[in-house]
Amino acid sequence: MEIGVRILVAVLVHQVVHVGGQEDGGQDGCVPGFQVKRYEVEYSGPFQKGQPLTQVEFNDCAGNEDVTFEVSDPDFDVDRDLNLVPRRDVLYSGPVMFIHGLGAHADDIAQVDVTGLPAQASHRLRDILGLPYRSKRSLLVPPMIVTENQRAPFPRIIGTVISTENQGNHIFGLTGHGADKDPKGLFTIDMDTGDVSVSRSLDREAIDSYQLQVFTTDLSGNLVEGPAKLLVIVIDQNDNRPIFKETRYTGEVLEGSPTGTTVMTMTAFDADDPSTDNAVLRYNIVRQSPDKPSPNMFYIDPERGHIVTVISPTLLDRETLPTTTYELEIIAKDMAGSEVGLTGTATATVTITDKNDHAPEFTHPLFEANVDEGSTGVVVNLTVDDRDDPATGAWRALYSIINGDPTHSFEIHTNPDNNEGMLSVVKPLDYEATPVHMLLIKVENEDPLVPDVGYGPSSTATVDVRVLDINEGPIFFPDPLTVTWMENIPVGSFVASLNATDPDIQQKHSIRYAVLRDPASWLSVNPVRGIVNTSASLDRESPYVRDNKYIAVFIATDNGSPPATGTGTLVINLEDYNDNAPYVFPSVAQVCEDAHDMNVAVVGGRDRDIHPNAGPFQIELGKHPGLDKTWKVTKVNSTHSQIMLLHSLKKANYQLPLLITDSGVPPLSNNTEVKVQVCVCKKNKMHCSSAHVHRAGLLTLLATLLLARLSINHTLP
Repeated sequence: MEIGVRILVAVLVHQVVHVGGQEDGGQDGCVPGFQVKRYEVEYSGPFQKGQPLTQVEFNDCAGNEDVTFEVSDPDFDVDRDLNLVPRRDVLYSGPVMFIHGLGAHADDIAQVDVTGLPAQASHRLRDILGLPYRSKRSLLVPPMIVTENQRAPFPRIIGTVISTENQGNHIFGLTGHGADKDPKGLFTIDMDTGDVSVSRSLDREAIDSYQLQVFTTDLSGNLVEGPAKLLVIVIDQNDNRPIFKETRYTGEVLEGSPTGTTVMTMTAFDADDPSTDNAVLRYNIVRQSPDKPSPNMFYIDPERGHIVTVISPTLLDRETLPTTTYELEIIAKDMAGSEVGLTGTATATVTITDKNDHAPEFTHPLFEANVDEGSTGVVVNLTVDDRDDPATGAWRALYSIINGDPTHSFEIHTNPDNNEGMLSVVKPLDYEATPVHMLLIKVENEDPLVPDVGYGPSSTATVDVRVLDINEGPIFFPDPLTVTWMENIPVGSFVASLNATDPDIQQKHSIRYAVLRDPASWLSVNPVRGIVNTSASLDRESPYVRDNKYIAVFIATDNGSPPATGTGTLVINLEDYNDNAPYVFPSVAQVCEDAHDMNVAVVGGRDRDIHPNAGPFQIELGKHPGLDKTWKVTKVNSTHSQIMLLHSLKKANYQLPLLITDSGVPPLSNNTEVKVQVCVCKKNKMHCSSAHVHRAGLLTLLATLLLARLSINHTLP
């Protein structure tokens, strides 16, 4: 490590002498670094500890704060007065020493020549630099430093590679990115001296260091030394302004917040070297708009960028401030905020948000409304004042009826557009029952009030609702009116007596009745007495009857001005009368002519009447002679029977007469027929006849029996 430090000192000498700050001086012509680059000390005997040998001149153009010095010979140091002094008694020193001065604003090297040394004190470069002797060939390749953004002329020497065994017949070579690889041609090496030069300006923000390889060859091109690594470090210049991540920042702070409440954080980025002051930022608020009630309502932490409140909680009152939005102009400056630093700006918008520190108050203690009896809807809009921020929970109102509505006939809702309370009638009011309603209404906010604020008397109001009398329509009682009658009662029979009364007890009105809806036109009503009679036969099986109920609607009209009407419903429960004969289903059956199973089909009975005028059903063969020789009907259950063949029939269609009887009192019977198709069955397919139907009468049966008999005789031996 000692060798590396001393080699780095030699490199810095080259940088300062050849490419240093002579072009980029500070303010007022000040050039940071050693003001004198070379000093001379005469050796007149051993150096005594603490004895000043010479005073160096160093100025970083910023007060020389935190500047440190390092001497290539560890037996020497630079004290606070910039004197070169021995650390201990030194009998002998090398002929050359280098002093490295380093601070935040300067980095420079000075050379000290020691004269008057005895002749035997002469040493080679290896001894001056304190390098150990090596037993084999090697290259001394110190790291080299280049300041970015250097100006012409180019090339500029940035350092020297030393061959410890160079006898004058070695050739230096350089390879790697920046030499013979992209970006090509940035660096070159003098083939004879080993001087490394930069050929054009560099940008540290693009590439901050380069890794190259140095070697030597003989005149025939054979490798002699190396390759050895050469590190070129690009030193930063303050050439990048701070940039905020956003051009405009937004933040909020609740009114009344304590002093020191953090509002937001603003941070900027500087592309310069973060290890130098070039990227050390400081923040400052340069403008606040508006500047009332104080131009310094907010403060920004200069290092972290936290914006906090400075104004007292009492003055941070949203309702008394001239505005609820403040705009701050923030500057970020590098070089730790020094005058020579570069700046970047951004805007911060701070919104003072509302808290619920004002209770809503009604604009009037009493509101009045008139409403027609029997009507519904909004009757009055209640208005309130609230100083809190509109469209927030601290401003939005919630209304409630706290007294005067035992029947829950009213409701109140908030109008979202204007925050008014809309009082509505949801159940029709009756003038004759209660002509005046006195309601007590309370208003609150969606958000709770802050602890030190409460709801006062102005947060309640009275609403006087007066019901206006109107001519109400007659009311039927009971509604619906339900009666029960047997269907098929004689036309003109009494059905019901309607009863409608006028709710306007203070007015004497007469009432007349009329049929409003009579789907089957079965009824009539006496217009004065309200007596309902049949005008046609009642039929329970009619399509106008549902679940044995027939429904009709009547209208009652008074003689008020204007006339008012009311409707009532009459429900007639119809009892069944056995007036529908039963019938058989299905009406068609199929059987194979060579079937071993002689069962033809199972048939059932149906009846439009209901119990007890329907099933059980009795199903039997019709009263035709000879049917029982070919067909048989047996009972399966109370509603179904089995039809069977007693012997095979030829392919044809047969009409089988059946007699079905219900269980009514008196019972009803019906002579019906079932079409039986005797088909030829092959390969699971039935081929049935589409010809005319044979009546299963006496002649057909006799012919069938005769053919069967002849067939039997023909087959006997």
